[in-house]
Amino acid sequence: MAVLRTLHHTIAQDWQRMLLSGLLFAVLFQVLMLLALMIRFQALPNYVVAYDWIGNVIHIVKSTPSWRDIPPIINQEWLLEVGKINYEYGTGISEWSLNVVPVRMMVLFVLGLLVALCTSLQRRDTCTAGPATTLRAATGIGTILVAMTNATMSWVVCCAAPSWVVGLAMLGLGVATSLALETMGPALNIAGFGLLSCTVVFLAWRKTRAAKSQMGAPSHA
Repeated sequence: MAVLRTLHHTIAQDWQRMLLSGLLFAVLFQVLMLLALMIRFQALPNYVVAYDWIGNVIHIVKSTPSWRDIPPIINQEWLLEVGKINYEYGTGISEWSLNVVPVRMMVLFVLGLLVALCTSLQRRDTCTAGPATTLRAATGIGTILVAMTNATMSWVVCCAAPSWVVGLAMLGLGVATSLALETMGPALNIAGFGLLSCTVVFLAWRKTRAAKSQMGAPSHA
């Protein structure tokens, strides 16, 4: 219960900064993906398509027989598509694109909140350099795992499917190997959130213990 009180107190103090951090993280990650595509392919996007996400979600809910199938379908629904079309092939083919997916944006928003909470808990921390470095590394690894597996880039070489493995293929990993790793996405995503959650709980526990130690320390006149 003391750990929960510490978390509640920290969130109550920094909730505005955490919300702003979550929003900035989600938006800036989209910008970063678009810049990565532009740098990798040395070209500017030449098309933008907006989709009726709300209308499509309503249609999915109404037309999908099984409620179990609805979340996975909505999870892939696009809001915006920005990319490069090559018109040398008939009416044109999308060579690469960034797909803005609201559900993935929400995941990235939560990720930004957790990272901000970790930094709030680590502020005014008096731990030694070793543990502090380990905690920062755990936060960084968890962030990379979640962010990486929520990338939504598509490349015609990878069957034009928006997926996190497109980034691996762009970095030079074989396309076949990248696509084979695609099924690991959910597990890596859960592992990233699990690592961040454990880091948050540990930081709150240590902060609670430090506060109790200070209260119990004898005062000096």
